[in-house]
Amino acid sequence: MKHAQTILIADDDANICELVRLYLEKEGFETVVCFNGEKALEIYRSGGIDLAVLDIMMPKADGVTVCREIRKDSKMPIIMLTAKGETFDKVLCFELGADDYVVKPFEGKELVARVKAVLRRSAMTEKEDEEKVVSYENITINLTNYELILGGESIDIPPKELELLYYLASHPNRVFTREQLLEDVWGFDYFGDSRTVDVHVKRLREKIEGYDEKWQLKTVWSVGYKFEVK
Repeated sequence: MKHAQTILIADDDANICELVRLYLEKEGFETVVCFNGEKALEIYRSGGIDLAVLDIMMPKADGVTVCREIRKDSKMPIIMLTAKGETFDKVLCFELGADDYVVKPFEGKELVARVKAVLRRSAMTEKEDEEKVVSYENITINLTNYELILGGESIDIPPKELELLYYLASHPNRVFTREQLLEDVWGFDYFGDSRTVDVHVKRLREKIEGYDEKWQLKTVWSVGYKFEVK
C-alpha cells in the first residue's frame, strides 16, 4: 500500500489552514498544521514532510525566513502563500528557492492542483538526479561522471560511445535494432545512417573485449546488437 504524502500547512489564519487541510485530505494527503514560522521549522526538522505550504506573513518567523532555512539543507518542495498587494512575485519566489506561489484569496482546488504539480516535478527531478551507473564484474559504466572503468582502471572513451554502452548495458540481453539505437541514443534529431551504430560498436569492442567472459557486446545477425550477460 502506497504511503500518503504529508503536507505541512503554515499560516497564522486558522480559517485558511482549515480550508487547505480539508481540500488536501480529501485528495488523500496527510497534513500537519501550525500557525507560526518557528513551529513550522520545528515540524520540518522533525522529518516526514513531503511539501510545505508557507504563508509569507507569519509571527515568530515569516515564510521567507522559513523557506531560506529549509533550503539550507533540503530540496523539499515549497509553495508560498501571499496576500494580494504584498510585494511578492515569481522572481522573488524562485530566488528564495520556492517552487511555486499562490495569491490569496484562492480556490482550494487550485492549491491542490499546484501541490500535485510541484510534487510531480520534484519526483521527476529526483529521478533525474539519481546517479546513472551500471556495473558488472570488471566493468563499471558511469554516465553521471562519464567514466568507464575496466578491470579497476579508468579508460578514455568518447561520450557517445559511453552513452551507447550504458544504454545497452542498462538493458542486459535485450536486442536493439540499429534504428532503435539511433533514436534512443542519438536522438530524434539525428539523421545519420545505421552504419554510425556499427562504427561505434566496433570501437567499443576494441576497448572492452577480453576483460571478462561473463558479458560481451554481441551482434545479433540481421537484427542489431545486445549487451549479453551470462
